[in-house]
Order: sequence, then C-alpha cells, then structure tokens
Amino acid sequence: MDEIEGELTMSLSDLTPPRARAIPLPDRDGEVAALEFGPPDRPVDLVFSHANGFNARTYRSILGPLAADFRILALDQRGHGLTRLPTVLEGRNSWDQVAEDLLAVILALDLQGVTLAGHSMGGTSSLMASARCPDRVKALVLFDPVIIPGELVAAAPPGEGASPLAQGALKRRAEFPSKTAVIESYTGKGAFRNWSPAMLADYVEDGFRDTPEGTVTLACAPAWEASNFSSQGHDTGAAFDLSRAPTHILRAEIGSTCHIAAREEALLATGRYQIETVPGTSHFLPMERPDLVVAALEAAMS
Repeated sequence: MDEIEGELTMSLSDLTPPRARAIPLPDRDGEVAALEFGPPDRPVDLVFSHANGFNARTYRSILGPLAADFRILALDQRGHGLTRLPTVLEGRNSWDQVAEDLLAVILALDLQGVTLAGHSMGGTSSLMASARCPDRVKALVLFDPVIIPGELVAAAPPGEGASPLAQGALKRRAEFPSKTAVIESYTGKGAFRNWSPAMLADYVEDGFRDTPEGTVTLACAPAWEASNFSSQGHDTGAAFDLSRAPTHILRAEIGSTCHIAAREEALLATGRYQIETVPGTSHFLPMERPDLVVAALEAAMS
C-alpha cells in the first residue's frame, strides 16, 4: 500500500492542473464551484462530491491520475470551498438540499450516463441525487457514505448541537494567521494524521479564505459543518429503493458511518450492489487507501 501511495504522490508534479469552473444555478440563488479534470472535449464521466467540512480540491491527488482518460467534475458543496449558495441554518433538518444542488448541476449541464461518486456526506448526496434522476446516472461509487437508520435518528437527543460530531465542529478553531500556519497546526494530528502532505495542502488551499484583516478563516463555517452533522432527517432508505444505478460501496472497517446491516442482504439480492469493507481503514478511507479509490472509480467509469 505504501508503495502505491508513494507512486501516486510522486506523480502529482506530472499532472495537468484541474480547471476551475463556476456553474450558475439561478434557481438556487448562486453558483457551484467545481474543479474539472481531463479532456474538455468529451462528455463528463464522473461527478465527485466531498465529505462534510472538506472541499473538491482535497481529492485532487486522487482524481488527477484519472484525468488522462476521463473527464471529471469535483464539486464544492453548499457552504464549502468556493461555492456561493445561501447557507440558511434555521429550520434545516436534512441533506435534501445538498442532493438537490447536485441534481441541479446534473440538469444544468445536461449530463447523461454519468457516474456519481463521493466520500461521506458526498456519497450520501450522490445516492440521493441518483434516486432523483435514475435515468441519467450510469453508476455510483460511495466511500463510507453516511447511512443512519431512521430508528437511530429518532433516538438521538434533540437540538442543533446534540451530536458529539456537531459539538466538535462548533469548537473548531476558525481563524489562523496564514494557510502555512494551518498546515503546521494540522500536520500529523487528529483527523489529519494519516493524510499525505499534498492532500492536506490541497484541503487548506480551498478550505480557508483570506480575511480583510490579513488572516485566513474556514470556508466551511463551524456552524454549517455542525448543521450537516445534526441534519439527519433525509430518507436514505427511499434513495436506495429509487436509485437504479449499479453501486459499489466501500466502507471503513473502523468507525464506519455506513450502517446498512439491516438492508444489506436485500441490497445484494438486487444484483446491483457490491459492498466491500476495507480492512484497516477508518472513515477517512480515501486518504488511507487512494489506490482503492482510483481503482473503484476507474472500474465504474470504464
């Protein structure tokens, strides 16, 4: 694994930089920022969505090696990165809006036969978007998607900050003197301890914005990140029922957020699902096994 990850990292300098795009969504009062990889003269093969609190550029070192053969869009979701869409906390209780944003991009660009993929919240929103436009989605690849059964959601304590993950997000330090200071603070610590230097630098690049005071601040505000952790009222069960795409789920062995044990047998019986637990991985599976992510995406698009 270390050898493969090293090869991926060493090849970064040879990659063509992704192209920045802004996709206007007038009906949603803003625009979605995206990074585009690969030949611009072919149809979009893949739309990739990131995890809560991250951004599209975080996954550049994974998606870049696929750009020789495929055209890829990696999106900044609402409230993240460079995307400019309203972030209204009041009354928010689900990820339906996130899925509708992805659907709006698919319709705005008239994408057909596209593969949707994502990590964590990005995987869940990809599944939910596929259920809304099953005729347009060729395949799904979900990296430890957040799938929480309704009974667990109902049993959770009420309140915006009740979730331990939400509480942690609200306590995040939002402002630093510089992006260099962020990298120094994050390197080898907490959720970032298994990240490559290139991936951490990419996350920080679009994950922090300059302030008028000369400092940098989180692009995804702690309150928005916490809201995503707390807003679990969406119906992933219905999304599984309505989606028609062949689906490859790679879930973590340690601390997975993909709780599908109750429906796993039924999903496998459809013949459309491949469900794989990746040994030794945590919820940060793409950072720990980029080789498997590249292989799964390539297989789905081929």
